[in-house]
Amino acid sequence: MTYVVTENCIKCKYMDCVEVCPVDCFYAGENMLVIHPDECIDCGVCEPECPAEAIVSDSDPQATPDWLALNAKYAMVWPNLAAKETPPQDAAEWDGVAGKLAHLSTKPHPESTP
Repeated sequence: MTYVVTENCIKCKYMDCVEVCPVDCFYAGENMLVIHPDECIDCGVCEPECPAEAIVSDSDPQATPDWLALNAKYAMVWPNLAAKETPPQDAAEWDGVAGKLAHLSTKPHPESTP
C-alpha cells in the first residue's frame, strides 16, 4: 500500500506534505511532487496536510494505474525533497483547475541554492 499524488498537485505544489512525512518519500519535479511507492509506509499523515487535496491512498478511485505509474516513474528520476519550500506564487489560482495534466513539467525540481 502507498499514497499517490494526483493531478491537482500540478502547478500548486504546496509542499505541506513534505514537512510531515516521517520517511521523506516525496520527490520533486518542477511543478509537481510525487511519492515513491516503495518508500511510502502508508502512514497517511501527508493526506490531510495537502491543501489541494491531491494526495490519496492507492485504494482510492482517484489513484488510477496511470497516477500510480507516474508517481513511481518520476520518483526514480526527480530529486528527493525532505523539507518544505515556498510554493509557486500562483498556486491558489491553479488549485482545482481541471485538465492540469497537460501542464505537467517532467523536468526535475530546480536545485536549491544555499
